Amino acid sequence: MNVSFLKGLALFVLSSILLISGCQASGGTEDEAAASETAVDSETESSSDNHEHSHAHGEETEEIYNGYFEDSQVDDRPLSDWEGDWQSVYPYLEDGTLDEVFAHKAEHEGDKTAEEYKQYYKTGYQTDVDRIVIQGNNVTFYRDSEELTGEYVYDDYEILNYEAGNRGVRYVFKLKDEADGLPSYIQFSDHSIYPTEAGHYHLYMGDDREALLDELSNWPTYYPSEMDGHDIAHEMMAH
Repeated sequence: MNVSFLKGLALFVLSSILLISGCQASGGTEDEAAASETAVDSETESSSDNHEHSHAHGEETEEIYNGYFEDSQVDDRPLSDWEGDWQSVYPYLEDGTLDEVFAHKAEHEGDKTAEEYKQYYKTGYQTDVDRIVIQGNNVTFYRDSEELTGEYVYDDYEILNYEAGNRGVRYVFKLKDEADGLPSYIQFSDHSIYPTEAGHYHLYMGDDREALLDELSNWPTYYPSEMDGHDIAHEMMAH
C-alpha cells in the first residue's frame, strides 16, 4: 500500500477524532451556558415576583390609607416599627409653616377653605408632648422641660369601623409599671396594618384604653425630628 496514502488516511482519521472531540466540548460549553442563562432567568423571575409582591403591598398600603382592608390582612407589629426620635407637627401649625399645606388642600380637595382646614388640623394636632423618643421598649415623652420615660409592652391591635364605611387599625402598647405623668396606654395609627417602618404616625395617649379608641378628633402627629417644617409640609402635600 502506498505510504503517502497511509499517512493521508492517518491524518484524516486524527482530524476527524479531534473535530468530534471539539464538537462535544463545544456542546458541553453550550449546555453550561444554557444552564447559566436559565439560572439568570430564574433569578430575574424571582426578582420580578418579589417586585410584584412589594408592588402589591404598595397598592395595599394605598388602600389602607383610604381605610379599606380585610381583617385577615392585619398583622401584629413590634414597637420597633416606630423606633426613633420624633417631633410633633403642632408647633409648625402654630407658627404658620403648615399654612401652605392647608392652602394646597383647599385648592385640590375643595370641601373646606384654607382657614377651615387649619382649624380642623389645629384640633387634630394639638398636644403638649413636643417630642417622643422610642428605643427598644422604652418611650420617652418630652413636655416643655420635663422628660419622662416608661417601658411599654404590646397589648394587641384594634380594628375600628367608622360611620363613613372606612376602617382603621390602632396598635396598642401598655405601660409595664405605673408611673406618675406617663400615659397607661399609647395607641399608634400610621395607615399600615402589617410590620413596616413608620414614616410618621398619629399617637393617642391616655389611661383609659377603651376611651382612647373612641377618640377621633385629636390625633397628635409625629414626624422624624431631623426633618424641618418645610420638609414636613412638602411631605404632607405629596400624600
